[in-house]
Amino acid sequence: MALAKLAHFSIRTTDLERSCTFYERILGFQRGYRPPFDFPGAWLYIGDDERDYGTVHIIGVDPDNPAGLSTYLGDKSHSASGTGTLDHIAFLATGVRQMWETLRTEGIPWRDRTVPSLGLHQVFIEDPSGVTIELNYPAAEVAGLEPPNGAEARTGVMA
Repeated sequence: MALAKLAHFSIRTTDLERSCTFYERILGFQRGYRPPFDFPGAWLYIGDDERDYGTVHIIGVDPDNPAGLSTYLGDKSHSASGTGTLDHIAFLATGVRQMWETLRTEGIPWRDRTVPSLGLHQVFIEDPSGVTIELNYPAAEVAGLEPPNGAEARTGVMA
C-alpha cells in the first residue's frame, strides 16, 4: 500500500469563525462542502475544486456540548491552542510581496528565513489557535529585497 499525498489536516478551535476567517483572508482558502456532522466545523479548499474533500478541516470545540465531537473523533485532552506534537504545516506558495502586505495590513506578525541551499524563502505565521504555518516561496522572489518592517528576518535552515 503506497501513500499518494496528504489529504487534509484538521485543527480544533474554540473560535470557529475566527479560524475560518484567518484561513480565508490570509491564505486564500474557500469554504466548501462539509458533511452534516454532529459538531461545528468547516472544510476549506484551495480554489473551488471540492473533489479532494478540502485541505483544512476546522473543527469547532464546544466545551458546553462536546458529545458530537467526542462520539465522532474520540475524547482528547485539548487545550485548543498551540501546535502541540505537530510542529508546523507547510505550503508551497508564490507572491511573497503580496503576503507581506496582507500580513502587515491584518496586523499578523511573521518571521522570514531564507534557505539558500534549497532556493526557498520561508515565511512563518501562526493561526488563531497557535498552529505554526510555513509558507515556502522561491528565493528568487526576495533576491535583493529586505523583509518589510514587521518581520523578524533570519537566514538559516529550518526543519
